[in-house]
Amino acid sequence: MKIQLPKNDFLKKIELSSRFTSSKLSSSTSLQGVCLVGEENKINFYSTDLNYYYHSILKYVGNNKFKIIIEPKKVIEFLSLLPDLKIEIDIKEKAIVISQGKIKGQFPLFSDQDFPFPPKNTEEKQKIKTSFFKESLPYLFFSVSSDETRPVLTGVNFVTDDENLQLVATDGFRLSLLTLKKDLPFSSMIIPAGFLINAQRFINKETEIEFSYLKEEKLLAFFIGENDIYVRMIEGEYPPFEKVIPTEKKTTVIIDSEEFLRSVKLVSVFSKEFSNIIIMEVEKDSVKFIPKVGQGEEDVVFQEAKIEGDSQKIAFNYKYLIDFLSHVPKKKIIIELLRSDAPVVFKIEGINNFFHIIMPVRIQE
Repeated sequence: MKIQLPKNDFLKKIELSSRFTSSKLSSSTSLQGVCLVGEENKINFYSTDLNYYYHSILKYVGNNKFKIIIEPKKVIEFLSLLPDLKIEIDIKEKAIVISQGKIKGQFPLFSDQDFPFPPKNTEEKQKIKTSFFKESLPYLFFSVSSDETRPVLTGVNFVTDDENLQLVATDGFRLSLLTLKKDLPFSSMIIPAGFLINAQRFINKETEIEFSYLKEEKLLAFFIGENDIYVRMIEGEYPPFEKVIPTEKKTTVIIDSEEFLRSVKLVSVFSKEFSNIIIMEVEKDSVKFIPKVGQGEEDVVFQEAKIEGDSQKIAFNYKYLIDFLSHVPKKKIIIELLRSDAPVVFKIEGINNFFHIIMPVRIQE
């Protein structure tokens, strides 16, 4: 059985599918592969690691019926070296042969007996503007944990009430909270951040996409162009994040974000060998940044700022400051301090529905 396809179109589908395969060597081979199902005038592409599911189609002229599972890595590597011309795929019993002119490559097939396809969507589809992915979610992703031993922290917590939708991300050392009007059709749930990041990459010129929540399977599905992506919700109790949000402050600092980022990066050069800690001293009309290097206070960076309230001295892991400042608009930053061992609130001037919290580092005087 032979079919002809544009090389780049086929390569793109295989590359997208491979993002959702399992990388665990203990997984069955079918989960490590991409399943191709041929129907009239189209090929279906499926992949899954049982937490994520992916489906897409590639239209072509033909009526070949087949179901095969290929190992994507070598196929992608092979195809990426070919010119952007048509390829011919010859499907055999235990392998496929991909050829273009005199170039041929043979690739073994995995068993297709136990491949788990995504469930059929019987729920009503709802629409959401893609600005939610492009403008709202980037405020949160950098605060999500990568620690798989605490799965709830690897997701974005969606919390709804009668009026608002709160989006929360934390890794236990920092927290981002974005509040939106409840005009988005989400209910309270924890969605894996990795899935939302992947979904964001699929969006091109779309201004709206559709999604459904499959209640029985506890799956969320997004439908983006020709791509359907599914994710299993994270189950568990999200930590009571409200408890770390300060209710009072003694000092307010208003500081230029670009200069702030530059100051932190300069001082970080001298802090990398000393637990990544920098000290921020808030004085009358300036902020002083000092690397925690022994007992000395050399390599100091001063920055002008508007200060209201008490003088303060507080220490941070500089990486958390750089993460925050690299992901927010280049505006004035408002810093609210209570004391050296209390969570510090960072806000963006002119943006009232978002704040970020960083836990300070305790240092001995």
